[in-house]
Amino acid sequence: MGQDDRLATLSAEKFSAYVASAKRLEVLLYAACLVILVAVGFAAAEISALFAFGAVVVTALAIVPIGFNWVFPAMDRRIRPTQDQTYLFSSCSSGLVGRFRWANRRIPSNPRCRICLIPFGGIGKWLRVIPSRKNPNFCRSCFEAAPEGGYETEVGVFFADIRGFTTWCEERSPAEVAEGLKYFYDLTSDVLTVDDAMIELVGDQVMALYLPLFASLGERTADTMLAAAERLLKRLGDEKSKHGLAVGIGIHIGNGFVGNVGKGETKDFTAVGDVVNTAARLQSRAEAGEIVISDEVFSRISRHDINALPQSLSVKGKAEPIQAHVLRAG
Repeated sequence: MGQDDRLATLSAEKFSAYVASAKRLEVLLYAACLVILVAVGFAAAEISALFAFGAVVVTALAIVPIGFNWVFPAMDRRIRPTQDQTYLFSSCSSGLVGRFRWANRRIPSNPRCRICLIPFGGIGKWLRVIPSRKNPNFCRSCFEAAPEGGYETEVGVFFADIRGFTTWCEERSPAEVAEGLKYFYDLTSDVLTVDDAMIELVGDQVMALYLPLFASLGERTADTMLAAAERLLKRLGDEKSKHGLAVGIGIHIGNGFVGNVGKGETKDFTAVGDVVNTAARLQSRAEAGEIVISDEVFSRISRHDINALPQSLSVKGKAEPIQAHVLRAG
């Protein structure tokens, strides 16, 4: 290894250590907010229960918005250099983002930040946790932390689409269509974010990204994607009487460009590349209640009880047929 390589490696190690220290500071600040809330509540309880409740509410309304809307975004903005491509991903691989998501997804309710899952609705709305004005899919802190660019890495891509959506819409009023889509979005978000998937809602379909660099995924990514697909179809089957939605799913894994497409106020965290196109094409061949699994995903699944049929699928835009397995749910 040459001197330049050693310097680059040392610089990357120092930067990763700096990022880890900064994110630990955020965690400590977050925990400090909770400790202060409890301390104020106990101290005030000696005066009166009503005063204690009021003190907790006032403290929460002051600390949480200040932390999530101003302090954390300012820290992230200063930590991440322009064009940095490792800050967010270092946090993911270290497990810090996963721990944030684990805690935040237990706080009601949707909609949520696509990265950290802090809710904008329910308690989040009451505490005035507001989305970024630049991109309402993110909280302010995550938008500032997200890199301006991205880099090539392995990513699992999951598409779930409402089959026969046009016909389904014709039989319902616009209000019923909107209610059905909200149900579909809420259900898929509940099912998929359990596994640290990053959700993107696109019309009558949902795209989810599974990054193996997450400590919670790693080599389990293929198993996790299949299990999520089965859970989603089971939930839809169990609750079919609500809206009568029929869904088909396609999953694939491979290298893609992961990060922000766009720059500044127009950037959006997503994945692009052939891996995304292939997953979308597989999903287009899935009938209602089916999971179309690429051979790349299927070869990594550790289970041996999958009754999936191998198929060679000719799809639009692909010169050669895609080798896949089709699993009928239920």
